[in-house]
Amino acid sequence: MTAACAVLAASPESQGRAAMVAEALGLPQVNTAADGAYPVALVVDADDQWLQLIGRGVPGPVRVDFGDPAMRHRRKGGHNELLGRAVGIKGDKRPSVFDATAGLGRDAFVLADLGCRVTLCERSLVLHWLLQAAVNAASYCRFDEVRAASSKMKVIGGDCLEHEVTDSQVIYLDPMFPERRSRAAVKKELSLLQVLLAHDPPVPDDALLDWAMTRGADRVVVKRPLKARQLALRTPSYALKGKAVRFDVYIC
Repeated sequence: MTAACAVLAASPESQGRAAMVAEALGLPQVNTAADGAYPVALVVDADDQWLQLIGRGVPGPVRVDFGDPAMRHRRKGGHNELLGRAVGIKGDKRPSVFDATAGLGRDAFVLADLGCRVTLCERSLVLHWLLQAAVNAASYCRFDEVRAASSKMKVIGGDCLEHEVTDSQVIYLDPMFPERRSRAAVKKELSLLQVLLAHDPPVPDDALLDWAMTRGADRVVVKRPLKARQLALRTPSYALKGKAVRFDVYIC
């Protein structure tokens, strides 16, 4: 992973912060995006940060910002109802959730906004740092609902397989990224993650489910592409299907 990413200051004024971030993450710092040794830059500004693929014709920046208009619009999406039903939200019931593959934290934010306490586990040092920065920023957001959701989110680092999951009723898995490697038209977020994590491949999907099923949670929820196979050849208790994805629910 460190071979794929370097820290880049967005302006001369942010050089100091960029240097501190590079030291904290153990990443090299470059002075220009033209440095072709690193395909991804973690761009650091005085009060902002984002990931950017380096090269000609690459997609735009990828941010983790729970207060931006796109995330606040996502709060009203139909996807939220399916996700909430999948983790077991019903009436006043708001289960605690361990998001074992947090990524950019989008679904975790939705679950926190729905009232669940969510632990976001992310093995990538860069993504872990971005998630923590986003939760910190959300706690000072001018929108009440974003601040409320951030108070229910806890970010932890490391491989999920190394963590005990003793206080979460639901384990949530979203191992969609590896199976999208061959798609020609891939969202810019996934395109960037493919490059960022190329030298640090994720835990195999089947192993993730096998691990989750032995943690003692009440249920395991797996987000899958609509027509993708079931993980580890395990038949779920039931599945909830949307237009593009489905949630396989395993009642433990």
